Amino acid sequence: MGVKLGILGLGTVGTGTVQLLLDGVGRHPLLQEIEIYRVGVRSLDKLRAVKLTEDVLTTDLDSIVTDPQVDIVVEVMGGLEPARSLILKAIKAKKHVVTANKAAIARYGDEIFTEASQYGVQIMLEAAVGGGIPVIQPLKQSLSVNRIHAVTGIVNGTTNYILTRMQTEGSSFSNVLADAQRLGYAEADSTTDVDGLDAADKIAILASIAFGGRINLEDVYCEGIRHISKTDIAYAEKLGFVIKLLAIAKRVTPLTPLSVRVHPTLVPQAHPLASINGVNNAILIEGEPIGQVMFFGPGAGAGPTASAITSDILNIVAALKTSTLTTPNPLLTFKHQDFCQIAPMAELVTRFYARFLTKDQPRVIGKLGTCFGNHGVSLESVVQTGFHEELAEIVVVTHDVREGDFRKALTEISTLEAIDSIPSLLRVI
Repeated sequence: MGVKLGILGLGTVGTGTVQLLLDGVGRHPLLQEIEIYRVGVRSLDKLRAVKLTEDVLTTDLDSIVTDPQVDIVVEVMGGLEPARSLILKAIKAKKHVVTANKAAIARYGDEIFTEASQYGVQIMLEAAVGGGIPVIQPLKQSLSVNRIHAVTGIVNGTTNYILTRMQTEGSSFSNVLADAQRLGYAEADSTTDVDGLDAADKIAILASIAFGGRINLEDVYCEGIRHISKTDIAYAEKLGFVIKLLAIAKRVTPLTPLSVRVHPTLVPQAHPLASINGVNNAILIEGEPIGQVMFFGPGAGAGPTASAITSDILNIVAALKTSTLTTPNPLLTFKHQDFCQIAPMAELVTRFYARFLTKDQPRVIGKLGTCFGNHGVSLESVVQTGFHEELAEIVVVTHDVREGDFRKALTEISTLEAIDSIPSLLRVI
């Protein structure tokens, strides 16, 4: 007897998933056990890249998640509503759920996983982070015995594409963004990507798995790349760095609060993430005893995302075929009930890069050094790079410093008569 799927959505990802499910030659034999039973769409009249019979397609999405014949609900429609409500209805109808919806999971994961635990069903979401890159299941299974120290990722292809183009061509953010929109690498409304919101959703999910606790999305610090200039990219390169939008979840010891954040970061050119370019994604995991492992690949697209969705489906099908889902597999289930404590950014200890525009006066560098010293900020390098119009340009890189102390130093520096502005401030990994 086949396992019946109810699929919500037949857009790019839904179509890719259906095509993969129907093309079983040379793939895992469990695909033959799956029946595409119902597919929910907005319109029955639209021309589609896959041929499904009329009795499979329906515009009544509620009927899919409550149908007693459906074993697994696959949510690939995206957005917050009605996706969230449909996922919850499916859970209450005791359907296992596979979803690619990082926004719904990041915002409503607490509610969704609590309900899933109550009704004894699995929520699978490999496709929610990193497209086709397998990272969630390795975190839950292969790396489950490790004490995770940090998860650091390039998890948004649009911003990585923009920063790569800015680096290789010396172009401005606005010019590259416009080109990325024209080429289809960026949406017409690119706010979610370039302001870091998409990456914040994803690191919240990864952090919850890696550190065994739920993440309040409002506690995730989020800073995008709109303010990154080609000037800073050029200076970073001279100093031996590249600029990447990183999503970071880190804990210094098992008893200290987590740091969970998204921001553009100076990455040393020898770092494993420095060479990840274009629309590719990569997630670097550091733990004990494993050390460092990195997952790299395409972070979006119909094929890669369908690969992740279908692997989740097969995991559930395998468990159903062996009757092991009467008691959910603890290595597949999200068991954490409590929220992680997130440290405020003022407590973060990191290095900083800052660029100052100053009036051409004597002893400016000395005054900067005095202000930094007053707040315990040690400077690794200070470079006066020349002039920007009538103003001298000074770039500093600090040693590790508490962010709160660094901000206090900047406040004092900004009051100096010689300081015109501080156009750039970036963290250094």
